[in-house]
Formats: sequence, C-alpha cells, structure tokens
Amino acid sequence: MALLLMPGMLPAHTADGGQAQLPPGGIDEHLGAKIPLDTTFRDETGKTVTLAGLITGPTIILPVYYRCANVCSVLQTRMASALQKLEQKPAVDYRVLSISFDERETPELAARSKRIYLDAFRKPFPEEGWRFLTGDNAAIHRLTDSAGYFFQRQGEDFTHPVVSIMVDKNGTIIRYLYGLTVLPKDLALAITEARSGVSGASIRKVMDFCFTYDPAGKTYVFNLLRVSATTVILAAGAFLAFLILTGKKRRSPPGDKP
Repeated sequence: MALLLMPGMLPAHTADGGQAQLPPGGIDEHLGAKIPLDTTFRDETGKTVTLAGLITGPTIILPVYYRCANVCSVLQTRMASALQKLEQKPAVDYRVLSISFDERETPELAARSKRIYLDAFRKPFPEEGWRFLTGDNAAIHRLTDSAGYFFQRQGEDFTHPVVSIMVDKNGTIIRYLYGLTVLPKDLALAITEARSGVSGASIRKVMDFCFTYDPAGKTYVFNLLRVSATTVILAAGAFLAFLILTGKKRRSPPGDKP
C-alpha cells in the first residue's frame, strides 16, 4: 500500500481524451460542487446501480480498493466503529458507500468486504446502510475527478489520499474528512450539515453557532468564545430582568398609602 500526500504531477485523462496535469495521491477540494449522480456502478450483488439511486440523503463516500490490507482496511474498520456511536439511523438519516477505484475489482470482492465490515458491528446494521460498489475505469474517474480525488497505480497497489467525502441528497459535496481516525462527532456534524429540510436547517443553525470547521485541523471545533459570550449576555439579561420585576413587586400600589 503506497501513500503520497506531497504535491506532484502526473498525466491524467480529460473529458476530451487528452491529458491534464493532476497531483498524485492528493485532494483538490471541490466543496459545493456536485458529483455526477447518473454514473453507474455495480453493487455487491453484481446489479447495475446509479449513484442517484443510492444517494437519497446525507451520504459518506469512501474511495478505497478492497484488496488493500493497509489504510483502506483501517479506514473502513474505524468507520464501522464510529458509526456504532452515532445517534442518527443508518439507511434513514444517512448511508455509507465504499467505492473501489480499482477497475479490476469485482462485485464478489465487494460482497466479501461488505460481510467483513458489517459482521464487525456489535449491534445490527442494515444492509442498505452501507453499500459496496465497483465500476469500470470511466465511471471511477468520472466520480473521483468530480470530487478532486486523485490516485495513481503503483504496481499492484495505489498512491491515494485517505479521506471520507460527505455529500447531500443532491450529490453536493459538503465536507472532506481526512485521515484514518474517524471521529463520531465529526461524522454526526457532517451528516447534520448535509441534511435538508426544515428541522435540518434549524439544527444546522445551532451547529454553525456552536461549532466551527477548522480547515487546518480538518475537524469541527467547539466555539468556546462565542458560546461563553452568549451565555454571559443571556445570564446578565436574565438577572437584569429579575431585578426589574422584583423591584416592581416591592413597590406599594398607589391605593395603599395611609
């Protein structure tokens, strides 16, 4: 398993069949861009599926290859561990897609990987909550290029970044979560970011107020200063209101004078 996160250049195919210069094993974040939902893959049963048929709500995309016994395996194992700690319900509030970027891998290999990770759950996890896909070279590059995810084959292995990509139901890229350590807090907040609807918008306002995404640390951090300042202001306001109300009660009514 090879990893390379240093900047570099390699030839890659463009839409017109030419070549473009892209960094090997790197990420060019495309936040706000949409992945092509009409792209077709094969699921773990060998059935042809579209991303549109699977991405119907907040979705965590894991670009991996199933023969990888190193970081791809660790990423998915730690993802399984983090998912068990979420309050959101799989297949209802979110879905996970492991998608192989090795066009040589088969649905049989995807099915074996699915059994490994779902069997690792200590509590039931629905089959529809985590799907494992394979595809041809065109479909793979259409997806990875749209997400700014660049990889390079090195013999039997690959140079590639380690990242989880959160998209909403429309395929819009909401957040990149980097590294092997998948924090349940980061997953929960990214799912909340990607959720649509009135309740989701309300929750997101609270999240945006209390938490800030740190692009340097690649994680969500609690905004202590903002929350503390608001708490102090609210407490001072409540105390002032208490003084005013109790002051009024202590005054004698006009008709009570001797």
